[in-house]
Amino acid sequence: MITIDIIETRVRGFIADIQHPKQKKKININDLELQLRKLLNDYFEMDGYTLFYHAIETLQAEGILIPIQNNQYNGRTPALLLYFWVNIKVQSEKWDRLAMMKLSDQFDFSFYERHPEWQTREEWERIHNLYSFLQSSQGREIVSVEERSLELFGHEKFLLDGDSFPEGKGFLARIGVSEEQLKMVHYAEPFVFWMKQGKEIKDIHRVLIVENLSFFHTSITLLEANKLDYEPELIIYGEGAKIERSFSFFFRMFPAKNYLFYYAGDLDAVGYGILNRLIEKYSDCCIQPALKIYRKMLECMEQRNNQKQGQTQNIKYRDAFFQWFTEEEQNLLMQLWQENKRIAQEVLTIETWRRWM
Repeated sequence: MITIDIIETRVRGFIADIQHPKQKKKININDLELQLRKLLNDYFEMDGYTLFYHAIETLQAEGILIPIQNNQYNGRTPALLLYFWVNIKVQSEKWDRLAMMKLSDQFDFSFYERHPEWQTREEWERIHNLYSFLQSSQGREIVSVEERSLELFGHEKFLLDGDSFPEGKGFLARIGVSEEQLKMVHYAEPFVFWMKQGKEIKDIHRVLIVENLSFFHTSITLLEANKLDYEPELIIYGEGAKIERSFSFFFRMFPAKNYLFYYAGDLDAVGYGILNRLIEKYSDCCIQPALKIYRKMLECMEQRNNQKQGQTQNIKYRDAFFQWFTEEEQNLLMQLWQENKRIAQEVLTIETWRRWM
């Protein structure tokens, strides 16, 4: 009986560690047994697999484990299905209603009334930490989401990483607290930029954003030689799709006024998407494709290559990009699209640029 208790207790402990109050978790039975074998030196001497089999059968009968019927087995005798769902954690205790009332001057507990499975000890501790902070928040400074998350919940990614912390991503929505109340902000990522020599911040009016690093350096050389289209006072290295996260950083660095933003990226599905999402997200800014630069790229059709694997080919973004061009140019762009080809920005080098000088 002692050996049976050891196996079943261990299995129940493993299962309890991964149970979640909101969603089922998938487990591999062979992985679970391997953990047991590593912990118990006499696993084989006690006929551990037979005891393991009975423990799984018991947990299945209790509804804690739910078999996944896909005709895959663990390769042992007696056989077990290879995959099981670990059912959601059933809460045997609910929060004290008087304690909830004491905190109701700051929080709305209606979500937890409707979803008692979220009334866990861990969730209550998070709420209590939040309440303590709000009691003295008037004197606190604004910090990043990561900094506040570490302070209140023990990890800088708790409020941001839904994969590692499934209970964290929606926590503020469950308790009805805003990021402003916690005095935290999402800081935009900084970007690399080049200001034309002799220019000052007050002189900036035209800004060129380029997708790739090579053309960023080419653009700098052309700018300083007064050979770059649009004659921008500032060039920003977009670093691919990163510019979608970092663009707002521009308005922390430069004074508020009307700017002309020109974007130049690869002639491919990713490049079309980056530009259109910038235009959609920052509709109050004047953002448009750098047509003169794109037209130079179209003259390099002989250097087209295959679209990158895994690119999402969004028809809406494609059509929105194409409408900036003439009918003849649209035909060339559609040819690229239908051939599943692209033109990389790197076709524009100091050497190839000479043909347009």
